[in-house]
Order: sequence, then C-alpha cells, then structure tokens
Amino acid sequence: MTRIHELIVYRNFENGQILEDMAWIFDHAGSEYYNEEDLRGLYYECIHGLVDLAGTYGFEGNLWHTYLTYLLVNNENAFSTASEIRGEISGSINELAYHDFEIFKELYDFDFGAVEKALETSCYAMIADYKGSDDQGKMFNKRIRDRICELSRRLGSTESIDEFKKDMSEFYKDFGVGKLGLHKAFRVAHDEDGVHIVPITKIAHVHLSDLVGYEAAKKKLIDNTEAFVEGRPANNCLLFGDAGTGKSTSIKGILNEYYDRGLRIIEVYKHQFQDLNEVIAQIKNRNYRFIIYMDDLSFEEFEIEYKYLKAVIEGGLERKPDNILIYATSNRRHLVRETFKDKEDRDEELHTNDTVQEKLSLVYRFGVTIYFGAPDKKAFQNIVRTLAEKYHIDMPEEELLLKANQWELNHGGLSGRTAQQFIDYLCGQKA
Repeated sequence: MTRIHELIVYRNFENGQILEDMAWIFDHAGSEYYNEEDLRGLYYECIHGLVDLAGTYGFEGNLWHTYLTYLLVNNENAFSTASEIRGEISGSINELAYHDFEIFKELYDFDFGAVEKALETSCYAMIADYKGSDDQGKMFNKRIRDRICELSRRLGSTESIDEFKKDMSEFYKDFGVGKLGLHKAFRVAHDEDGVHIVPITKIAHVHLSDLVGYEAAKKKLIDNTEAFVEGRPANNCLLFGDAGTGKSTSIKGILNEYYDRGLRIIEVYKHQFQDLNEVIAQIKNRNYRFIIYMDDLSFEEFEIEYKYLKAVIEGGLERKPDNILIYATSNRRHLVRETFKDKEDRDEELHTNDTVQEKLSLVYRFGVTIYFGAPDKKAFQNIVRTLAEKYHIDMPEEELLLKANQWELNHGGLSGRTAQQFIDYLCGQKA
C-alpha cells in the first residue's frame, strides 16, 4: 500500500492529482472489486499527464521521477522554506521531513512491472527514459530545468534517506523552493480570489556589462544592491534621466547579477499600488531579497496613486520589511507633475508651499537617486563601436559611424537605445 496519506510536512501539492491517481492505481490494480478498463483508462490518463508536464517544463529522463521531484521542489512548507538559502537546518522539523522522505523514496523505487502486468499495459517503458525536443519547456529557464532533471536522477538512485534529505536541502539552498525560489522575476495579478504574485517566465538575459558607459551610475546602483543582498542597510533607489539611456537595462542587469544570491524582482504598475501591502505580506517572511520594481514611474496632477506608494515606502505604522526595497525608473526627476500654478499666489489654495512639498515628498523617500543622461556625440559613437564589436559587425569604422549618425538623426537622437536599434538593423541586414 502506498502511504501518501501519511505525509505530514509535504501536503497540498500543486499539480498533485497525478500523484493521488497513481497511488490509487498502485493500491487497487488487480483487485476484483474495480473495473479493469476504468483502472487502465485512469492509468493512461496519468501517463498523459506526465508527458504533458514534461512538454510544459522541458523535463527528460524518467518522467515519474521528474514529476515527484517537481512536487518536492515546488512544495512550500516548514522544512523547505526554512532550508531555502540556508541549506541544512536544525530542530524537530528534520525528523518530520525524514518521515516524509521515506514515503517519497518508496514512490521513487516503486516497481511498475506488477501494475502493468495487472492492467495489461506496457507504456511505462516509454516514459522511463524520455527524450524531449530541444525547444520545449518554456516555464523554467534551462539552468533550473536541467538542475531539476539532475536532482531527479540523484533522488532516484539514492541509497539512504539521509542522502535523499541532503540532496533536497542542497537544492533548496542553491535554488530555493516554489515559484519564488525557481523564478527570477514576477508580476502582480488581482482577481476575484485576491492578489497573486505570478512568475514571468521569459526574462531578457542582459548584464550590466552590456550597458556601455555610465560607470559611475552603475557603481552607485551596484553598491546599494550589494549592501541589500548582504543584509546591510540599503536605500530605495530612483533611476531618472533621458529616455533610452539604460535605466531599465540596469535593473534587469542587477537581477541577473544577483539572482544566485537570493535576489528577486516583482514588477508593479501604478494601478496596482493599492495592492502593495498585500504583496509585501506575501513575501516579507521569505529568505529572499525582493526588489519591487516600478518602470517609467510618473504621475499627472489628477493621479493620486503616489499616495499609496508614499505610505508603503515610509509613513505607515508598519515598518517596511528589511528584505524589501523599491527601485523605480523615470524620465522625471520629481515624479509628480508640477505646474507654475502650484507656486503662484493666485492659486485658490492659501498654503501653496504645502502643495509643492506634498508633490516632492515622494522623491524624497528614495534614499539613492541616480542620473542617466543622454550621451554626447563621442560617447554615442563609442557605444556604437562597442556594440558593433560585440555583434561581429564587419564594416569599416568610418562607414559604421557615418551610418550611425544618419540613423540617430531619424530615430530618436543620441541614446544607447538608438545605438542598439541601429546595430539590430545591421544584424538583420547581414542575416
């Protein structure tokens, strides 16, 4: 008899229906009390589910083992969340986890031969060494997918429960657990069931070194983020300046640089600021460092969402958790649009200075502000040369710079974005 009903720590699995159905088949295959055709149909349905999961996540090898591993790496419980980032832990929770791993070890070692003989099927062999296509699996990045498949092979061949538990603890330390552990970036969704943090599965693989120039700005951003990741005091950060100068690229580069050290990013839009307290409640007790990221942040006079943001950053009764910072990018230095009317005595409001201070108070809550200015002609040409070398553009420098100058005159002026678009154009022509 399978013992999944005896699990204590590992319960309430996402996509756990296959496990329940398979356990029921294991326990009742060959029984004269159940219709053999119904059992066989349920078995084929489970095999279909394993193959479907493999296609979604790019799993290979023994699909029964990769499925069990998928359940283990996604289940957020007292043991897995305590182990994330820290690895081996102490306390009674280890005994409870050990008990559950004994049951999982039995599932890994289960002999499908007797079941398939009773059901007169032979499809297990087709999923015991499954080979996927190269382009499948869009839910995990390749590194995570490969590590899960590797962990599956190790768990399937472990000699003891101690070894099984050690492998799981090491995985939680290296990659974390659940959606927050296995993904880099997230967005916020709000439906009738409440506020959800949803993984973003396709992330631009840019690095800070891809942003040519802006060394002082990048260093300021790196120093603040480094302090945050290491648990030292750090500030909320505002990146402002001209369009196309690399503000958003810098944020993406920071994510890719520090993901392995527990950094995660949650992208939030203006209309979702009222959900910020719920988002923070869901992440404040996790062993990761979270940057709440707001791109192209600015407010018109009639927009009041900035008041939610002010309260979250600093001003509410509850202190913002130490594992959360807010990074924002904007083309505006002062974020909230001001007019001369705000400062003129003929305004209907008597205390005009109060109006100005109310609108400036948001930017004052960002302890670090970093300016990204448009490059001059010389800096723009240096960006073009660097990108051309990176993308292997074979063209005389004089011709390259002449074409780049012609391009920027018709495509938005001097900026890093314009230079990248020009190089992309040349790469397309070369192809």
